[in-house]
This record gives sequence, C-alpha cells and structure tokens, in this order.
Amino acid sequence: MRYLLLIGCMALNATICMGQIKIKPALGINFTDFSKDPGTGQYKSQVGYQIGGSVAIGGKWYLEPGIYWTHKSTEYQTNQSNAQDIEYKMSGIRIPVAVGYNLLGKVKKLVNVRPMAGVSAFFLTGVDDLDKASFKTATWGLFAGAGADIFNLFMDVQYEWSLSKVSDTQVDVGNARSLFINVGMRFGL
Repeated sequence: MRYLLLIGCMALNATICMGQIKIKPALGINFTDFSKDPGTGQYKSQVGYQIGGSVAIGGKWYLEPGIYWTHKSTEYQTNQSNAQDIEYKMSGIRIPVAVGYNLLGKVKKLVNVRPMAGVSAFFLTGVDDLDKASFKTATWGLFAGAGADIFNLFMDVQYEWSLSKVSDTQVDVGNARSLFINVGMRFGL
C-alpha cells in the first residue's frame, strides 16, 4: 500500500512539474427536463445555474473531475383547466468526471477544441415548494460534450442523460436530461 501511495505521489509530482494541471473555476447555466410523458401536459426546461470548478489533469488526453453547486428548474405545464402548473426547482451538488482530448495539439496553445465524455453524480440538497422526501438524494448520469479554449478563457457544453429516476414515489417524472453550459478561466500550475 505504501508503494502504491509513493508511486501515486511521484506521478502527481511529475504531472505538476510538467505543467499539466489546469484549475478551471466556472459559472454557467443549465436546462433540465424529464423523460416521462405526463400524458396531460408537458415538461418545459427552465433556466437554472451552477457555480464551481474543475481540475484538468494531463496533456493531449486529460482527466477532469469537478464540483458545482447546481440549481435545476423544470416546469410541468398541464393541459387541464382545473389543474395547476408545477415547478420543480432542485438544488444540489453535481460532481462530473470527464475524460477529454485536446484536438488542436498541445494544451498550452492559444486556441483549442476538446471533445469530452464522462460520468456524474448529483446529490440533492433542497427542493423548492415540494416534499424533498419524494425525490432521490443521489442520481447518476452519463454526459458527452465539447469545450473550446481561447487564451485563458474556456467554454464547455455538456449534455447529460440521467441513469436513475429523479423519484420513485407518486411524483414519478422519469429521468432527468440536462444541458450544461459553463464559462470560466484556466490557470496552469
């Protein structure tokens, strides 16, 4: 175990010395809807937001774990005249882990384009105007996306498919589908 820890520390040190770590604070917007057809209306994405950051580790190929405070919003619009529309406003911590590829050469170039894909977890911390106990506290997802770097600025776009239902109770809305758009700055170590 000590040898594995020592090897891991040496690899991390070598990566830092080669300047292959980028700190990426970011903020952004998201749009979320649900997969289940309600039959008597429709789900409409509303604008949500996130703030947080990630760390890109590597060169041509990179690993990028992140953490974001995320607020998602979806509105259920009913077709029935005697029923009310419902807003699903959920807040929580989103933890994406992406694997990406720098298409245009070295990570230190002035302009770069990056495809990426990965997995994510969303840990629910609050629900506005609805019973939090009706929703799962953790959901898992897969995402694919792309990013663009210009100088020290970046923009990442990811589309996420939830692998687990948002709720298993009487408020079954199916799985979440989300589009995340983040912008921020890159800082090399």
